[in-house]
Amino acid sequence: MKTVLVFPPFYHPSLYNLPPLGLVNLATVLRHAGHDVSVLDLVLAVRRNELPMQQSIYQDAARMVIRQEPDLVGFSVQCATFPAVIRITELLRKMRPGLKIVLGGHDVSFVDQLTLERFPWIDAVVRAEGEITFRELANAYAEGSIPEGIEGVTWRDGPRVIRNRDRGLVDCLDDLPLPDYSFVAPLDVYRDACGIPRSIAILEVGRGCPHQCVYCSESVMWRRRSRTFSISRIVGEMHQLRDRFGAECFLLAYDQFTANRRFVENFCSRVLEEGLHDTPWYCISRLDSMDPSLLRLMRQAGCESMCYGIDSGSQRTLAFIRKQIDENILYQRVRETTDEGMVPTLSFVIGFPEEEREDIDKTLTLALKTGIQGNSNPLLQLPTVLPGTELYRCYGNRLVREADTYFSLGLEFDNGHRLTEDTRLIESEPLLFSSFYNLTCAGVSLAELNGIAAYFPLIINLYPKSFLLLTLATGDSVSCLFGRFLRQVQISERHATIKLSPEECRQHLPAFATNSLKEAGVTSWHHIPDIIDYETIFLELGITPRNNSPATADLCCLDHYFPLRNESIVIREYSWNLPDIINDLKDGRYRDDYQQEATVIAAIRKNGGIEVTEINDFGRDMLQLSDGTTPIEEIADALKQRYGQAMNAGDFLAECRAALAELVEM
Repeated sequence: MKTVLVFPPFYHPSLYNLPPLGLVNLATVLRHAGHDVSVLDLVLAVRRNELPMQQSIYQDAARMVIRQEPDLVGFSVQCATFPAVIRITELLRKMRPGLKIVLGGHDVSFVDQLTLERFPWIDAVVRAEGEITFRELANAYAEGSIPEGIEGVTWRDGPRVIRNRDRGLVDCLDDLPLPDYSFVAPLDVYRDACGIPRSIAILEVGRGCPHQCVYCSESVMWRRRSRTFSISRIVGEMHQLRDRFGAECFLLAYDQFTANRRFVENFCSRVLEEGLHDTPWYCISRLDSMDPSLLRLMRQAGCESMCYGIDSGSQRTLAFIRKQIDENILYQRVRETTDEGMVPTLSFVIGFPEEEREDIDKTLTLALKTGIQGNSNPLLQLPTVLPGTELYRCYGNRLVREADTYFSLGLEFDNGHRLTEDTRLIESEPLLFSSFYNLTCAGVSLAELNGIAAYFPLIINLYPKSFLLLTLATGDSVSCLFGRFLRQVQISERHATIKLSPEECRQHLPAFATNSLKEAGVTSWHHIPDIIDYETIFLELGITPRNNSPATADLCCLDHYFPLRNESIVIREYSWNLPDIINDLKDGRYRDDYQQEATVIAAIRKNGGIEVTEINDFGRDMLQLSDGTTPIEEIADALKQRYGQAMNAGDFLAECRAALAELVEM
C-alpha cells in the first residue's frame, strides 16, 4: 500500500521554510513498519516554482499527488494551510474515488468531528501525537479493515462519524526512530530555495508544556505534560543531521527547553564534549530559568539566539492570559543575553478581547524598554484564535473577519491575493478556520491594532530611546502618538494605505518629534533631539557600504603611515553626555533634564554589528584629518597648535603615533 504524506502549498517569506519534521517523523515510523511511503513538500515546490502560484494551483497540486500513485494520502494541517488541504482533498476524491484521505495536525485534532461532518470526502483524522496512531491506521487500511478501536482516530463509517477514545502519549520519546531526512530534499536545497543564510534542521528536543496560557493549543494537545528526548539521543541526532544531511544550524523545537536547568547544563556540556558547538543553534527560553552563567554556557555550546515569550506589559492582561512576567527580570535577561552576543526574539501580543488602550500602551512601553537594552528581534502579534484553546471556547462566538494577521497569510496565490473560493470556504465555517478571524478589542480598533503590529517593531528596533522619551515628554499615549506618526508618514509620502519603512522612519521622525514637543508645550527634555540623532547613526551605518578592513597600515611601520579613516565611521558631536543618558535609560531612569556636557561619538560597523565609542576632541580631529593622503607627521603638525603647544615636536609626534595606534585598535 503506497502512502504519500503531503505538506500543502503555502507561501510566506518568513514562514514554513524548513523541512516538515512532523511528516518526516511519520514517514520514518511507517517505513520501519514496512510501508512504502514518501513525503511531498508542496511548500518547497512553490518556492522552487515547480508548483506555480496561480489560480490552478490546487488542481496542479492534486495532479502532483496523483502522480505518486498513492493508496493512502495524509495531510498536515496547520492554521493557514487548512483551506488548501480541504480544496486539494476534494479534487483528489474526484480523481481517485477509492483513495484513503487522512488529516492530522494541531488545528484539526480539536475540530475532528466537525471536519468530517462538513467535508464528506475526508476519511479520518489522526488526533494529537501521530506516530503510533497513524502507523496503526495505515496497517488497518493496508489489511482492508476499518479503524474501529484504534485509539486517537476519528473516522467515517458511512454516514456516521465515530470518535475513538484518546491515545495516551508516548512514555519514552527515545522509542521513536531518528527522523530520516532522506524523505525530503537536501537541506541546502531548502536554504537556497527559501533564501535563508544557512542550511537549518529542526531538532526536536522535547514535547509539551505544563502551563495554561489561554491562547496556546500546544499545552492542551500534550495534556500539560512535558517530555524530553535523552541527551544522548539528541546529540546523536545532531551528529547525523550535521555529518550526513549537511545541517549548518539547528532550530531546537521544545517550548520548555530551559525549564530544567540541569538538563540544559548537561546538554551544553555534552555538545562541547562532542565538538558540536561550532554548529549554531536557536531555542525557546524562559526568563525565570536563565542567569549569566547559564547564558554563557549556552553561548559556548553554540546558542546564537533564543525566543522569550513576553506577551504583555499589562498585569491585567497577563492575569487574563494566565502568565507572570517580572519586568525587572525581563530587562536584566535581555541585557544579559545581548551581552553574551546572542540576539533574543521577544514575542508580544496585543488586542486580547478585554484589553483597553491603557493595556496596549503598557505592552508597547515595555517593548520600547526592552529595545533600549540592546539588540533584539521584536515580534508583535494580534491574538490567533486556535481550536482547543480557552480563547476559542470562550470567544469563538465573537469571531470577526477584518484584518489578515500573521497566521492567516500564505494562501495569496492569485497575483498576491487570496483565491475567491478560499475566501468563501473560510467564511462558510468560522469555527473550522478560526485562525483567519479576529477578536475585537475593547479599547482599540482592529485596523489600528493591525497597523501597530505591522510597523511598531520598526520603532522598537530603530528608535526605542527616542520614542519612549517622546511619550514621557508629551505625556501622550504610546499607541496614539504612533498612530499620528503613521498618518504623517502616509500624508507626506502620499501612500494610499498606512505603511512604514526604516528609511521613512529616518526621514520623518526628527521633524515629527520636534513638532510633537512644540505642540505639547514641552519646556524641558532638551536632550531628545540628540538621542534621535544618535539612534539615526545606526540607520546611516546600515545603508553605508560595509568596510571590513580595520586599518590600512602595518602598525609596526607607523613612520611610513598615511592613515585612512574607515569610510563607514560616523562622527557626531553632542551637547549632552549621551553615554550617561543611555546608561540611565537602560537602568530605568528617565530624567527630563541634564546639565549640558559636550561629547563626541564615533560609530563604526564591526564584526557584523555597530560599535559606538566616546572619543575626545583630539581623537575627533585626528580622525577627520586621516584622509589617506596625509602622513602622520603632517597630521601632527596640524594638531600641535591646539593640543601640543607645551610639548616639543618630537614628543608630540610620538603622542600622535600612540593615539593613532589606539584609534586603530578601537
